Amino acid sequence: MILRNSWSRLDQLASNFKAVAVTGARQTGKTTLVKSKFPQKPYVSLENPDTRDFALNDPRGFLNQFPQGAVLDEVQRVPQLFSYLQERLDNSVEKGQFVLSGSNNFLLHQSISQTLAGRIGYLNLPTFSLAELQSAGFLPESDDQLMLKGFYPPVYDQEIPVQDWVANYIRTYVERDVRQIKAITDLLLFERFIRLLAGRCGQELNSSALSVEAGVDVKTIQSWLSVLESSFLIYFLRPYYKNFNKIITKRPKVYFCDTALVCWLLRIQNEDQLSLHPMRGAIFENMVVMELAKIRANKGEEIDLYYWRDKRGYEIDVVLDEGNTLVPIELKSGKTIQNEYFKNLIYFGELSGATNAQLLYGGEQSQKRSNGIQILPWREAILAP
Repeated sequence: MILRNSWSRLDQLASNFKAVAVTGARQTGKTTLVKSKFPQKPYVSLENPDTRDFALNDPRGFLNQFPQGAVLDEVQRVPQLFSYLQERLDNSVEKGQFVLSGSNNFLLHQSISQTLAGRIGYLNLPTFSLAELQSAGFLPESDDQLMLKGFYPPVYDQEIPVQDWVANYIRTYVERDVRQIKAITDLLLFERFIRLLAGRCGQELNSSALSVEAGVDVKTIQSWLSVLESSFLIYFLRPYYKNFNKIITKRPKVYFCDTALVCWLLRIQNEDQLSLHPMRGAIFENMVVMELAKIRANKGEEIDLYYWRDKRGYEIDVVLDEGNTLVPIELKSGKTIQNEYFKNLIYFGELSGATNAQLLYGGEQSQKRSNGIQILPWREAILAP
């Protein structure tokens, strides 16, 4: 097993709360993590029809099997269980009794917020991080190979060819998870919508334009987007809220939670195709933004990442809000530093007063320019302690 960066955070939550919920997309390693972290606890999967039937029809009897608690996997499949679980937790002072895991954040969070608020701690487990791949000796040498393979654990620890794995992953997701959240009848249309969205990764979300191209109304588009977000397929990077007396963009940018999904949806099958693809820069940006988000998710921190763009076209790819300090970050996939890379950072610095701008790029040299901009290879910046 690869030691996950979220291990210590999970230990902390189990010490402070009576129950812990571990959420995340399918196949990110939730089951492996909780089973290895809590080997003394019985493990029960509510995907099993017989087990689920027992929990549905006799929830109190089901929970009475576990006087010392248990790991309950895919617990969102039995929402009726949460009220009885609340009773169990309220009658005990013991910490870390139950560990709940699930791959559907909408259903799981909805059930927990109604019954277990204040009694449970949350951990969102993303796919492998750059640091985890490096520590395990799995990190691909080239950025193109890394973008193609993505970060899902089975691609590495089971050595499944990424094209085969992603194809089955998408089909399983569409056929199972989507139907659990929304009564979507035309699954082919929904899958086409996902492909259209992949062509917009790293761009501002325009629901009206998507509606026209997909052939469905805007409300349906918004509903489908919420499905993708709650099941951890996409991530919205929100615009930075302070406008510095300028008119700014207020729509979020959309990213996929893993670049392997984007490449497969765009039918990019090898490094040669990716290196020449017009979306390569956007896919690179997608990868780095998600790595920045993973660092914070694994620590249990608020994901304080934003982007900024004004109506004149000036844009900062990532704005890191550290309270009293803003860190503007420009992302470039190229290996050669060009002067035009600094234009937006200089403009934003003059506007906001930010003095610690960073340029993360695909090259290998680190520099500190006289204008205060720090240039870093993106891997070095992500792996820095």
